[in-house]
Amino acid sequence: MKKKVISALLASTMIVSLVACGSTGGDSSDASSKGSGTTATSTAGGDDAATAESGSGSGDSAASADWIESSTLEDDEHRQCIRFAVDHTHNRVPVIAGTGSNDTKYAIELSQEAQELGADGLLIVTPYYNKTTQRGLVAHYNAIADSVDLPIILYNVPSRTGVGFDVSTVEALAEHKNIAAIKEASGNIGYTAKVAAKCGDKIDIYSGNDDMIVPIMSLGGKGVISVLSNVLPKETHQMTQYCLENNFAAASELQLKYLRLINDLFMEVNPIPVKDAMNQLGMPSGPCRMPLLDMSDAHKEAMRETLLAYGMIAK
Repeated sequence: MKKKVISALLASTMIVSLVACGSTGGDSSDASSKGSGTTATSTAGGDDAATAESGSGSGDSAASADWIESSTLEDDEHRQCIRFAVDHTHNRVPVIAGTGSNDTKYAIELSQEAQELGADGLLIVTPYYNKTTQRGLVAHYNAIADSVDLPIILYNVPSRTGVGFDVSTVEALAEHKNIAAIKEASGNIGYTAKVAAKCGDKIDIYSGNDDMIVPIMSLGGKGVISVLSNVLPKETHQMTQYCLENNFAAASELQLKYLRLINDLFMEVNPIPVKDAMNQLGMPSGPCRMPLLDMSDAHKEAMRETLLAYGMIAK
């Protein structure tokens, strides 16, 4: 039963959007100082961000993002992010909380707290730095999944964490009733195809890269956990909707149309560019917390030119 819940949660919109907000106060969108917390939130930047995303056709909201500025957040800030997301979406969209950590015990504590705070699902990154074996990944995720009664999205981003899932590991974890999906951000379309072929409908696949939305959805992916949707929520949603309707020609047009912006959102380490873009668009997301710095002047100008080219800001 639980394995179907995440599909039901995401089915109406197919997008989880990532906002890496707040860097000097408690309004950040990322996870805790010890843990990670993975992606997605449209809410942690304040009332305007929460309302805009949840009402724009962008999709689910998630509090925390483990590869963003999570290591700069205190535990209380992590809880505040989740509480904020739950309170300000008012059940209009599901809230998926980031509760990953490289400490299994701590990840369990974060996950249980997220459930108590009203989160609808969890997105959990692989353990980073200390990493682990594939057998250790199975034990880690099963221990977390056993501790809660929420659907879990695995998060595969080896470029950030130093460890990824073997296809056989995903297959094994898909047997757990609470492990429902995977955010696939390896950038390896061949790997994604193997997961889809091996796991079938046992686990849902979500693109973790905006430049691979259409390719992954053409292999049966259900949507995207997105950076782009913070600045173009309706357009990103439309891209996924076209895919769900098997109109891949129209989806591909959008994928290619916005490729320049997608690439520019990663001209520096994420979330530096998206925060700058949102600031330029009049959606304050604050500066970054160190060691991340604000974008360089040259890249700020490049972002301005891109936003102008798409008609998103006025000259």
